[in-house]
Amino acid sequence: MTQLVQQSAAAPHVHTMPPLVMADDPLGRLLVRIFRRNPTWAAPLAILVCFAGSVVYTLAAHPTVQGATESPTCLVKLTTGFDCPGCGGTRAFWYLLHGNLPAAARSHLVAVFAAPFLVYVYVAWVADRVFGRKLPKLRISPRAISVFLIAWGAFFVLRNLPWAPFTWFFV
Repeated sequence: MTQLVQQSAAAPHVHTMPPLVMADDPLGRLLVRIFRRNPTWAAPLAILVCFAGSVVYTLAAHPTVQGATESPTCLVKLTTGFDCPGCGGTRAFWYLLHGNLPAAARSHLVAVFAAPFLVYVYVAWVADRVFGRKLPKLRISPRAISVFLIAWGAFFVLRNLPWAPFTWFFV
């Protein structure tokens, strides 16, 4: 018989299991044991360490002086000559780290638009998970997400058109 571990209502600083985690096999029991022993700050810290690694990588790589064939590079741009939906993201991040918002927007307008939302969602999650403080939830409707994804798709197409004013988006 399969044993299922259900999520329980607990204090914000106490780990609760994700709903319907299988716990009848050795791997499932190991994952449940690890999950219950992890401190509440472990996941936010892991994400922060990954973010710090991306900051260090971006600053060390200095992507604003690299050509399309030098590392770091975009495989799609290298092989097709087209900017992919993420092309310019590393450069935009580099410019954001240096406080140059216009250059960041020129490198990847959609990423610069999304950055403050992503930072707020992370801060609100950490405040709730680690400190038990509830910040106002960022409520984004499915329609808003659809509009954002359509805008990102349009950005991807328009940035590859070879005439003005769309050449402004070339990376």
